[in-house]
Amino acid sequence: MPQENPFEQLTPDFILDAVESRGFYSDGRVLALNSYENRVLQIGLEEEAPLIAKFYRPKRWTKEQILEEHNFCFELVEQELPVVAPMKTQGESLFEYQGYYCALFERKGGHAPELDNLDNLFTLGRFLGRIHGVGQAKDYSLRPALTPKTYGHDSIEYIIEYALPAEVRMPYETLVRDLMQLVDELWQRAGEQRFIRVHGDCHIGNILWRDDNPHFVDLDDSRMAPAIQDIWMLLSGDREQQQKQLLEVLEGYQEFCDFNTRELQMIECLRTLRMIYHSAWLARRWHDPAFKYAFPYFGSVQYWQEQILDLRMQFAELQEAPLSLPNY
Repeated sequence: MPQENPFEQLTPDFILDAVESRGFYSDGRVLALNSYENRVLQIGLEEEAPLIAKFYRPKRWTKEQILEEHNFCFELVEQELPVVAPMKTQGESLFEYQGYYCALFERKGGHAPELDNLDNLFTLGRFLGRIHGVGQAKDYSLRPALTPKTYGHDSIEYIIEYALPAEVRMPYETLVRDLMQLVDELWQRAGEQRFIRVHGDCHIGNILWRDDNPHFVDLDDSRMAPAIQDIWMLLSGDREQQQKQLLEVLEGYQEFCDFNTRELQMIECLRTLRMIYHSAWLARRWHDPAFKYAFPYFGSVQYWQEQILDLRMQFAELQEAPLSLPNY
């Protein structure tokens, strides 16, 4: 696979041939959907509803790691949870076509949930509680865990070695080392956590809202992590707003799954890790032309200066008291 463009072979003819190899006959329509890590496309079919084809980024996950995620999806569907799981064709959910792993999905419609609607948050909490009830039934054995090392320290080392301009190296490195020292302390302060299988990237772009219920898509980032990882991205606004939102989510959540309130200390830690990890993700994917097109500002001195400002504000957030729910 060419290093400079891992998806170079994905011409329209290649894509249609891959889908038709599973017994589906296309009408020739191919629509690229919003995805950078993998390539996700809507494929028009003759006399049938379109389907979604997902071509996995080469060398990111092994076949076995992808199948672990697929099996988690199937477990959730068995419990009648609204998760868009891969289709099984010719007896398998994952197939290989000329060097690419691929999965097919039914097309599902919907819109982003309104997170300023407390009723929506309560509903999201109920479904997340059910998802986590399944997620804690057993562990992933092959997928990595979300920890300060995997998301923070490892990302920083990659950034410093491969992505950071000399002009901002000292202020950035000094800041992130201080940040991670504080993250490590807060992570330890939260005590021993129970890691479970989570969605992993539970933001509104991965939730389709229809018929007054959420439908969860794209578990590609699913891994072992504290339960709060699937909750904190649903919170926004000032502290008072976030506490109200959190209470709604957890009231619904607790109907189906216990929640360890000590994990509230990890919210700003996880936000910090996500910010650092995102920069490292862009750096690791910079050989992919789609990233250069979508993120043209990345890598400039200005980009890193803005990151320094954002991380300084996050450093202040880490030193504030965590969200608390005294009446919970």
